[in-house]
Amino acid sequence: MIISGQRILITGAAGGIGRELVMALVDKHAELVLVDIDVHKLEQVKLAVHAGGGKAQIFLCDLTSSSSIKELVNQITESIGGIDVLINCAGVASFGEFDMQLNENMENLWRINVIAPMQLTRLLLPKMKKRGGGRIVNIGSIFGSIGFAYFTSYSASKFAIRGFSEALRRELKGTGVGVTYVAPRYTRTTLNEGTVSRMAEAVGMNADEPSVVARHVVRAIEADREDYYIGWPESLFVRINAWFPRLVDMALRKQNDKTREFAVQESLITRR
Repeated sequence: MIISGQRILITGAAGGIGRELVMALVDKHAELVLVDIDVHKLEQVKLAVHAGGGKAQIFLCDLTSSSSIKELVNQITESIGGIDVLINCAGVASFGEFDMQLNENMENLWRINVIAPMQLTRLLLPKMKKRGGGRIVNIGSIFGSIGFAYFTSYSASKFAIRGFSEALRRELKGTGVGVTYVAPRYTRTTLNEGTVSRMAEAVGMNADEPSVVARHVVRAIEADREDYYIGWPESLFVRINAWFPRLVDMALRKQNDKTREFAVQESLITRR
């Protein structure tokens, strides 16, 4: 895909990966549609886009609300007519003991990480199919191929978005609409600050900066990739886990023991 001139919608555009992705796409001369719930941060991103010579419109949306998502699509349709590329980048994380998690937090995580991408895709897809072109880009995670202890809800949601991407890709074969699934490894964002950051350092978890992830996402779009896993040896572990999951169980045993200490701390903080 030639990105220049493409109308690209990015959810979570004011977040860590989202903001870096926006600026990477400015360099490619895309027409950007920026979506987030924080108007102040969105305005800052828009100013940065314009300072870089780019074009961007901003829209507020509560991705936990189906009516808000529907209204977003209506506003975009009235404003610019349609979208060429949808990048489902918004996401929330969850860390701690599973039996200590709050129902409300789990529900919001699934609404943002899974339901919202599916709803947005469903609403924008008809016009893409009618034009005979377009691309859905879902930002998943290495945790969507390897289930990590104490990231139970988060891993489950990323497994779901990976399955959605695979099934939709097969369904859309021959329509001209492609589906790209990008799986970053642990990334240094505000979502991973605090206890998670300390845990990652303690167990020696490899990490990428959001700008690195953003560059990989752009490469995946330009190359029309179907699946794109970021990081070595994490991408190798994904393959090993698919064939020999019990080997990965053993390999992660020591890491799980260290992670448990931090997970207990986080669960106590969450329950306060």
